[in-house]
Amino acid sequence: MKHTLFFLISILCSSTAVLAQDEAAEKAWMDYMTPGSMHKMLALGDGEWKSEMKFWMAPGAPPSTQSGTCTNKMILGGRYQESRHVSSFAGQPFEGISTLGYDNAKKVFQSTWVDNMGSGIMFLEGKWDDATRSITFTGKTTDPVSGKEQLVREVFKWVDDNTQFMEMYMMTDGTEFKSMEMTLTRK
Repeated sequence: MKHTLFFLISILCSSTAVLAQDEAAEKAWMDYMTPGSMHKMLALGDGEWKSEMKFWMAPGAPPSTQSGTCTNKMILGGRYQESRHVSSFAGQPFEGISTLGYDNAKKVFQSTWVDNMGSGIMFLEGKWDDATRSITFTGKTTDPVSGKEQLVREVFKWVDDNTQFMEMYMMTDGTEFKSMEMTLTRK
């Protein structure tokens, strides 16, 4: 009888511990999946934008310029912002898509970029800086010339409700250089 009672108490204690773990896991998942204030901030950028871009193909090279459009919209229940960019580059039609989100568990913004001028996916992560109203992203892309990973840094700034500014820097031969800047103006 004593052993049976001990066995039942052990099962009850184990079940309580498992239940507590299940409840903690469920809360963690709910916190992870629920859009918060950073997602609401992203949604403020939804809409149609005009883009003015400058590109530098190498350090010290003169920039090329182009104009285009960008459409931002929150997707998947307000968890991510999809941006579709359309313009032309070197006389060719250009299309690019980025996905921007905030990872509630890691407390970082994450961004992907794909376009019709490549076949790889650029992945960046960064933190929000309230003082400068910007996110400084770092990550990697593929250098199509060498086939190797290339370090990337991007600074994305909310100038005001109708203006955003982005600068991108690439690492070449151990030296960072500005490869792109873009000003987005709400239409």
